[in-house]
Amino acid sequence: MSDIIDSGVLQTRAAELVDMARKAGADEADAVIVRGRSRSVSVRLGKVEATEASESDDFSLRVFVGRRVASVSANPGFDLKVLAERAVAMAKASPEDPFASLADPDRLARSYPDLDLFDPAEVSTEDLAAAALEAEEAALAVAGVTNSSGAGASAGMGGLVLVTSHGFSGAYMGTRFGRSVSAIAGDGTKMERDYDYDSRLFLSHLKSAAEIGRTAGERAIARLGPRQVPTQKNVTVVFDPRMARGFAGHIAGAINGASVARKTSFLRDMMGQQVMKSGILVTDDPLIVGGSSSRPFDGEGVSGEKLSVIEDGVLQHWFLSTSTGRELGLDTNGRGVRGGPSVTPSSTNFAIEPGDIAPEDLIRSVGTGFYVTELIGQGVNMLTGEYSRGASGFWIENGELSFPVSEVTIASNLKQMFMALTLANDIDRKFGVAAPTLAIEGMTLAGT
Repeated sequence: MSDIIDSGVLQTRAAELVDMARKAGADEADAVIVRGRSRSVSVRLGKVEATEASESDDFSLRVFVGRRVASVSANPGFDLKVLAERAVAMAKASPEDPFASLADPDRLARSYPDLDLFDPAEVSTEDLAAAALEAEEAALAVAGVTNSSGAGASAGMGGLVLVTSHGFSGAYMGTRFGRSVSAIAGDGTKMERDYDYDSRLFLSHLKSAAEIGRTAGERAIARLGPRQVPTQKNVTVVFDPRMARGFAGHIAGAINGASVARKTSFLRDMMGQQVMKSGILVTDDPLIVGGSSSRPFDGEGVSGEKLSVIEDGVLQHWFLSTSTGRELGLDTNGRGVRGGPSVTPSSTNFAIEPGDIAPEDLIRSVGTGFYVTELIGQGVNMLTGEYSRGASGFWIENGELSFPVSEVTIASNLKQMFMALTLANDIDRKFGVAAPTLAIEGMTLAGT
């Protein structure tokens, strides 16, 4: 494990690559190495179906010649000098980009914290197979579960090494462990499926395989005998936390500076304006110790800070990298993500902060409505905010979940949905996007 954790060799190689680029004629350059190691096992009906393992160290060099920029990528074993010369030649032949450059030197992280992202626990392929088999066995043991769509377990690690020509050199690495299972209940044309999964940085923090399997089985059983409901307007729709995380992802996408710069976000003209109810807070924090998407610095070497991106319902920030910020006339806020040769802004630990009502009380207050546990399709237009997706879940009557519902469509506009949110207090922050159970008033439901 120590040779995987120690990134000193990779930092040295990245520094040599940057130096070669400068000697080849680059005014500025940065080199990034994305390291990944993973193993996974999938099983079905008590038998191992697949075992996969991968290792990679992906090198990328970005060079600037004046306002011209080019990037090249390579695998280990390449010739540094040849790669640097090719990148500079490409830059000289490229059109000028008025916004591209390294981050300003005064924005670079001169020191950064240990965010406790790495678990040295050793997990063998046999351990992964045993966990997946246990999860599936627990799901099949639930009365009424008739089949399995399979189960899986995984373990991996990944990290980033970044060196720039203006003095930054840094590295970090994190681990990830996961378990999942999908269960089928019923027979023939009346079968229903549901799932459960967990993903954590630390192996000891994972839910047990037995609990994951039992939950998947119980969820599948609860969906048996679904009904359809009539088409109706002004329905209050409650999103369970699994679906609420996806809804939070729409918010994160709408405030991404790259989308704003391209004018493809329906919130592009809403900075400083009310976009949610008063009292609602949405945050993004890259420096949470042990956070699922924490990072001590971004893909440009800038250390980010916690942002209240929406505060008291008012939009306060875009997610910005250096180039995107300059295009919008703003400074980076340390949200640049290195995807190979490019840098684009993205969220980190993103959360719709919870309200002060228990989810059971929120459902009770709805009276009559629709509780969504699964969404189908990609019917979200981020340019206009139009929202229309297939859904299944449970009908709410007299403040209680009364019977399963399937084959309906829920529709509205995200602008209206953002302003109609009521939040429960049950947030789970183990994922990079977090949200509590939430209710949205005034949606249209298309059924029979």
